[in-house]
Amino acid sequence: MTLRLGDIAPDFEQDSSLGKLKFHEWAGNSWVVLFSHPADFTPVCTTELGLTAKLKPEFDKRNVKAIALSVDGADSHLQWIKDIEETQQTVVGFPIIADADRKVAALYDMIHPNQSETVTVRSLFIIDPNKKVRLIITYPLTTGRNFDEVLRVIDALQLTDGYTVATPGNWRDGDDVIIPLSIKDEEVIKQKYPKGYKAPKPYLRITPQPNK
Repeated sequence: MTLRLGDIAPDFEQDSSLGKLKFHEWAGNSWVVLFSHPADFTPVCTTELGLTAKLKPEFDKRNVKAIALSVDGADSHLQWIKDIEETQQTVVGFPIIADADRKVAALYDMIHPNQSETVTVRSLFIIDPNKKVRLIITYPLTTGRNFDEVLRVIDALQLTDGYTVATPGNWRDGDDVIIPLSIKDEEVIKQKYPKGYKAPKPYLRITPQPNK
């Protein structure tokens, strides 16, 4: 199964480090970061899960829940979490899905045979409260993810959902934004973008970020 942006994230029921979990029910009205790991007791994943745990205050501010996945069982996850908490000096408060049967990995196309026949690559999905897939990033097994980028994209998605703007390259919360080309009427522009705009080119109209 191939997931694309805008698709409804597949629902599933699976065991996890926090017990049996129905994904859509667990997600509720939150944004979700779902990310996979090749296996338990692996070094890069240990650092990633530690980083995610430390980001809980930032995720909470953005109404985001984190959930990880590995192709090992729940008992293994619980043992691994002890190592993560010890080595990364944090508390893992989010679930790790136990996907020993590869059911969720298949639903989300997380196994790429040219990388590995048996383990998941570093897939990451951002899913909105309507259960739509809004971002897909796939990293190779040897490269740890950039969680600053994950937060940046969530900020951009939440901003552009609330206002008719787009974000430029390397944008961060508070930076100027772009007026989409679909907005042409100057009266509408004055109404929607009361802070005004500058236009180095007719198609490049830059305006201060709206107040959230």
